Formats: sequence, structure tokens, C-alpha cells
Amino acid sequence: MTVIDLPRNLRGKLDGEGSVQVHQDPSLKIEGAKVFAIYGKGGIGKSTTSSNLSAAFSKLGKRVLQIGCDPKHDSTFTLTKSLIPTVIDILEQVNFHSEELRPEDYVFEGYNGVMCVEAGGPPAGTGCGGYVVGQTVKLLKEHHLLEDTDVVIFDVLGDVVCGGFAAPLQHAERALIVTANDFDSIFAMNRIVAAIKAKSKNYDVRLGGVIANRSENTDEIDRFNAAIGIERVAHFPMLDVIRRSRLKKSTLFEMDSSPELDKVLDEYMRLAASLYIGNTEYSATPMKDRDIFDFLGFDS
Repeated sequence: MTVIDLPRNLRGKLDGEGSVQVHQDPSLKIEGAKVFAIYGKGGIGKSTTSSNLSAAFSKLGKRVLQIGCDPKHDSTFTLTKSLIPTVIDILEQVNFHSEELRPEDYVFEGYNGVMCVEAGGPPAGTGCGGYVVGQTVKLLKEHHLLEDTDVVIFDVLGDVVCGGFAAPLQHAERALIVTANDFDSIFAMNRIVAAIKAKSKNYDVRLGGVIANRSENTDEIDRFNAAIGIERVAHFPMLDVIRRSRLKKSTLFEMDSSPELDKVLDEYMRLAASLYIGNTEYSATPMKDRDIFDFLGFDS
């Protein structure tokens, strides 16, 4: 990975309308596996969605690697039952001499064989998240861990779509957006659509659809989707069993069976199967901030 500072007249050119702050080394391209990046508003349930989707892929017999891209490093705790050390923490212990690391130093096996990595992040106000993602992929490539993987899921911090945390889009083939049926979540989704569209001009990533989460209804999501040219690919309602699964540090697949939970598990299995065999992509056109503000506003 290189960090570059271009002349003012060239800034923005290499990544369309996106950032040119961080560029991954082309040799670090992930090959052979299907790679998904999960984005969405902070607190919308991306880690819950990512972990249960990873579990669903594993139930299909796939070899799965989940990479948490958040300094909180809590993406994989329902899979591993612990807060595993981050790549950056481990690198710091060896003074960033990556040749001293072994795979077992930073890759941990979770539920049903899902392999888990927490990239971590730089201290607040310093460094760049893109560097962290780049170092993580570099280590995985050096240790040949991606060669034995069918599915890679990047669980990405909040709705931050700057150069750093847009870095997973340079590795993914499909980006999925998790949203609720409310103004703030859909507003954030619109900005993420814009980031994905910018990255798609120079990378293979494409928009793979919208996952409705923590929502009984999807009317506003569906109305917005129809307006910009994207579709909902899954729907997970607000259920107490989902909250309890986080408290028990467990995936939904480990919770006691019930009719409502079985429906959610069926939806995760359906989503995993459709993502693995499908190549659906959307060429959505995001709205301007003022337009989406007016679009979502109404008098009750």
C-alpha cells in the first residue's frame, strides 16, 4: 500500500469522485474467494448481520473468513466468544516486523469453523484505516490463508466512506448496505451508494443490494430503493432473540429454536445461498443531500 499526495489538479481523478488518499498494492488482490463488504450507519447491526451471514455460509459448507474493520474490534465476538487481539496490536508487539508473526497470532477459529480476524485501527486522531486494512490483507496473503477460503466478509466501521474505511471496497466484488426503515439510516445508505459508485469506476466492486435490519416495515427503504435503482435482498425484523444473542455472545444459529427465530435463520440461509451463486449488481444513482432530505420528509 502507498499513501500519495497528488497535485491539486489531479486529486480525485484516480478514484472517480472518491478519495485518492489510500491505494492498495495491486499484488494484494484477493483471488479465488467471493468477497463481500458490509456497510451501513453506525449501530445499525452490521456486525450482527456479518457474523450470522458468515455462520450461514459455513452451514452451506463454505470456508469463511470474517475481517472486522473497526477499532472497537468487536465484529467477531459472537463467533469467537471473546474480543480477539487486532492485527495492529499484534504487529505493534513485534515492532511491525510482520515476518515474525504466525497465522495463529492473529487468526482465530470461531463458530462452525469460521476464521476470524480483527484488523483494528490506528489510535484516535492518528493514522489511516486504509493502512490497517492493507496490512491485514498483506499478512493473509503472505501466510497463504486466502488460498483456502471460499468467502471473505469485511465488516466495516459505520458509514465512514473516506479513503481509509473505503479501502475494503478495493478488495470486494460486492458491497452490501445494512439499513433500517428510518431517515438517518437511509440518508447514510445514500452516501454509501455514492462511495461504492465512485470506487466501481476503478475497481471491480459493485453494489450487491440492501439488507433491511431492525425494522418491522420496509416501506421507506423500498420507496427509496425504487427511486435510485437498487433492491432489498433480505429483511431481518427487530426481535428480542437477536438482542439476547449478542448478550450471550452467540450467533443466532446457537440460540434455542422458536418459530420467529427459525424464520430469521431461513432468511440468513437464503441470503447466503443467493449471494454465493448469484452475480446480481445494481447501478444505482444516489440522490443529492437536499433531494433525499426532501424525498424522505413528509407531514404526518
